Amino acid sequence: MSAVHRRKLFILLRSQNPILIAAIRWFGTLPEIPSTEDNYLHKAIYLHKSRGQHILTNPRVLDSIVKSAEIRPTDTVLEIGPGTGNLTVKLLESARSVIAVEIDPRMVEILHQRVEKLGLLDRLTVIKQDVMKTKLPDFDLCVSNIPYKISSPLISTLLYAPHHSFRSATLLLQKEFAKRLFSNPGDPSFSRLSINVSLVSTVTLIQDVSKHNFAPVPKVDSSVVCIRPHLKLPMVDLNEWYAFTLLCFGTKNKTLGAIFRQKKKVVNLLGNFRMSSAELGETGLFKEKIIGILKTSGFEERRPSKLSCDELLELLLLFNTEGIYFKCQS
Repeated sequence: MSAVHRRKLFILLRSQNPILIAAIRWFGTLPEIPSTEDNYLHKAIYLHKSRGQHILTNPRVLDSIVKSAEIRPTDTVLEIGPGTGNLTVKLLESARSVIAVEIDPRMVEILHQRVEKLGLLDRLTVIKQDVMKTKLPDFDLCVSNIPYKISSPLISTLLYAPHHSFRSATLLLQKEFAKRLFSNPGDPSFSRLSINVSLVSTVTLIQDVSKHNFAPVPKVDSSVVCIRPHLKLPMVDLNEWYAFTLLCFGTKNKTLGAIFRQKKKVVNLLGNFRMSSAELGETGLFKEKIIGILKTSGFEERRPSKLSCDELLELLLLFNTEGIYFKCQS
């Protein structure tokens, strides 16, 4: 079967029939079915793997995602990348309303038709835009099968953007990416993403999902995670924290002493130095001040990959106390 046939999928608009889905996966096509009211409606559509367009087709997994989201009848649910609406229609059964953000006009058309046939169109709002360029409206929950390519920036936007609060985000993500969200210091997958997410939220693994539950079949398995924002955020400038972790985790397995001895980093920090001390205007002297802070606090030989969120917050506070601040370089 050619790559083109593997990516050609006939999407069922009213139901997911396991026999027909099996035929799609095996043959890359769907047998002709007479067009009657009793038959499942379907439409040919070309799915782009490069855009992360993989449709979740297993009804049991879809039901499990909706159940784990703990949707209340009064909730407004945000869904990003609804595709043909397999998850959307199940969300509409539980929520007051659904806001779906979809950039592909073909998907929007199918979604509208499908929801209209169910008589639920008045509870669905579709935003036909790129979610990364959209100001999101208020919502209570986010429940989505996230396109792989935007997973990291999207989660950062949800957790760090200065807008509304929400109760939780139940997301279907690439499995290896999902592991980074709940990794602990010292784990191979522990990263800047792990530490930034743990600062402002708690992440729980709900379940793993085999790649064979999608059409077309992706290369890797997925996981469902639940992200719950903390009710109380730590007393830290989030923009500065973002810049601080960017510096530390650029080479996360080096010691902090080695990281902060790099001339370029010292020069950048010197530009942010807020204390008026003429003798520290020289890069060399300023570097000595930084290393002195690391030595006296016991952080010089520590590595970012093994530091907890509380330890990094402690180090940032030590720097701030000495007038050293961090900001992203433009």
